[in-house]
Amino acid sequence: MSGITRRKLIWTGLAATAGAAGLTAADRIARRYGLIPPDHGGIYGPGETLTYAAQRLLTRHSLAREFPRSMISKAPFANETAPPSEEFKRYEAAGFADWRLTVDGMVAHPLSLSVADLHSMPYRSQITEVVCEEGWSYIAEWIGTPLHEVLREAAILPQARYVVYFSIQQGVWESIDMADALHPQTYVTWGMNDGDLPVKFGGPLRLRVPRQLGYKSLKYITRLTATDSMKHFGKGLGSASPEAGYAWYAGI
Repeated sequence: MSGITRRKLIWTGLAATAGAAGLTAADRIARRYGLIPPDHGGIYGPGETLTYAAQRLLTRHSLAREFPRSMISKAPFANETAPPSEEFKRYEAAGFADWRLTVDGMVAHPLSLSVADLHSMPYRSQITEVVCEEGWSYIAEWIGTPLHEVLREAAILPQARYVVYFSIQQGVWESIDMADALHPQTYVTWGMNDGDLPVKFGGPLRLRVPRQLGYKSLKYITRLTATDSMKHFGKGLGSASPEAGYAWYAGI
């Protein structure tokens, strides 16, 4: 991956403007360097591949913009979610004391972490913007345990290529590649604006992925699974999002 030159990337972008033939050329180069997203099939596949490959090559180590405290939104918008299940209500009534985050898959030491366990691990905060594909956004402080700390504790295996994460909401799940999983701004978030993470914003635990659109920052997470392939998850497209017509990779 690191061996591709900027000249080749620019050539790929220029080739893409030529139409289908250019996209095919871009797809061929992306395959050579292992930059194929799980949703690469279908009529939009070459375009998804070009977007993902270009973003990864140009912005692999980039940081999402962080803001001063003075820019925190006074009335952040919490998008609607499905009504809470009876299971969720029981957790909430108990103050989420029994909530667990399972870490499994391609790890040497599977984990079952409580919210309190995560509080005891190294944590950081960031003031970043949630950007929704529907056009709204807000800025908030997010407090949590960097995902790379959780994966280090679980001793993730070197062959892992993705981290799949699941919500308590039925059928709601996402995944990210290792570039985002190990990125310093990707958090298992449990706090917001100096307090606990409110339920309407994903509490008790939300995965915060600030370099991608808001739907990748999944609410109410209960499980993280490290894997080397997405073929056995859902329809093999990488998450529930492309199954519903969105892109797997939603970089901003």
